[in-house]
Amino acid sequence: MTTLDLDYVRAQFPAFADADVARWAHLENAGGSYAAGQVVDLLTDLFSTAKVQPEWDFGPSKKASAAMARARTAMAATFNADADEIHFGPSTSQNTYVLAQAMRPMWAEGDEIVVTEQDHEANSGAWRRLAATGITVREWHVDPVSGLLDPADLDGLVGERTRLVTMTHASNVAATINPVRRAADLVHAVGGHIVVDGVSYAPHGGIDVAALDCDVYLYSAYKTYGPHVGMMYTRRALLEALTHQGHFFNESHLDTRVTPAGPDHAIIGASAGIVDYYDALHAHHFGDEPDPVARIASVSSLFAAHESALMAPLVDLLLDRDGVYLVGAPSADATVRAPTIAFHSDGRSSASIYDALIAAEVSCGHGHFYAHRLVSALGLDPDDGVVRVSMVHYNTHAEVARALDVLDSLL
Repeated sequence: MTTLDLDYVRAQFPAFADADVARWAHLENAGGSYAAGQVVDLLTDLFSTAKVQPEWDFGPSKKASAAMARARTAMAATFNADADEIHFGPSTSQNTYVLAQAMRPMWAEGDEIVVTEQDHEANSGAWRRLAATGITVREWHVDPVSGLLDPADLDGLVGERTRLVTMTHASNVAATINPVRRAADLVHAVGGHIVVDGVSYAPHGGIDVAALDCDVYLYSAYKTYGPHVGMMYTRRALLEALTHQGHFFNESHLDTRVTPAGPDHAIIGASAGIVDYYDALHAHHFGDEPDPVARIASVSSLFAAHESALMAPLVDLLLDRDGVYLVGAPSADATVRAPTIAFHSDGRSSASIYDALIAAEVSCGHGHFYAHRLVSALGLDPDDGVVRVSMVHYNTHAEVARALDVLDSLL
């Protein structure tokens, strides 16, 4: 079986050649990953030579237009979707807010939406605020110990007036992969839609919106080794049905329907560097493959195997200690959870554990990580919250071992 060539991987990231970066074991990737060199090179080139208005016939403008068009096609492969169903926005929070405004006129007063207690606030608050407009908001609660969602609970929440289920593919705290397709089948059976927040899943696994049968899928490119931009897939049938949010004269253009104001043109163009990076990994490990979706899937399988091995000793240590609570599934299987490890302890504050990790030059965080409702449901003070260490495929066993040494002595 092909294994991930970690030396090759790390050579693709300029950050690791920096002496100050190299001091740190960067285990706060759920908050933002380093950018691949392919992204950095594209961004530098476009900012240097094509930072102009696109769609005109002079040279730099044509270059900007071509870069944006290429990015739209390239990034569509990360969803297994068509290019005109892909939208770039300033952030996932902004994309979700605009989407909520666009979908609200489709529904009548008293119609229902289901939100979860597990989500990042970006995929929760915008929908909850629709209660002020006459929408009934129903809550899918988490287990107060594990932070997990019970799929069976959704059966009692979806009914004839359900118009939307919004959920996370994998929580940025609980990390466990949720049964999106089961929820999609349930809500589609009553004529509703499903919106999936994939921000914490996308760095780790290939996304197939057709297999998930979701109507909307969102993630943030700055957590998938790219620039700070929000990515959103919206199914064509839904795009055609929702209210247009862009300039009125662009109403016939599907790619502007949920984009009232897009991000920087160069940022859009540089996003293609994410797929260039995946392609470089594929060529190095596997050779030629004409299908871009298949290339991403193969690379994701390498990520999963390496990430499972990275998180296994952390999961084992936390499960072995009395009075220490791992949030999410007690598993290091990458088909079950993402390598985001959040925990809390009876004996120590999360802040004190965080301080010890920082003193050992382990990048991490503590608090609620915008999953305020989830951390509160666990009975924790959201400000102290949980400790979170989060890996991606470029992390090393030595970096994880540094965190293990600290936790072994503290817990």
